[in-house]
Amino acid sequence: MRFFAGCLCALLLCAGASIAGAQEPDTRIVFATLDKVTARIGSLEIAIDDTAQFGTLEIRPRYCRKNPPEERAEVFAFVEIYEDNGLGEQVFSGWMFASSPGLSALEHPVYDIWVTDCKTR
Repeated sequence: MRFFAGCLCALLLCAGASIAGAQEPDTRIVFATLDKVTARIGSLEIAIDDTAQFGTLEIRPRYCRKNPPEERAEVFAFVEIYEDNGLGEQVFSGWMFASSPGLSALEHPVYDIWVTDCKTR
């Protein structure tokens, strides 16, 4: 399974690099959020290359794609997440998949974040 995930990520990285310039200018990524301490579930909508704060985390989506309706339903996004602890330490950089949130997930003791949708206005 890990081999398949690695190959899939490499394939998507190549595809993303070749069409990165084709990203819609007003694309927004929708994330589901969970604060494990307070058990609060929420939602964040962030534009590509913008930064949003969730607790002590800074989330920067870099790329998002949603398959067309005639293909298998899938949303995937490339995301960078930093811990705002004074050091600006990167805690996640990689692809997130809406259909498999556990495949490439943020591992954080307090917060969970996963991609749910990709919107173009």
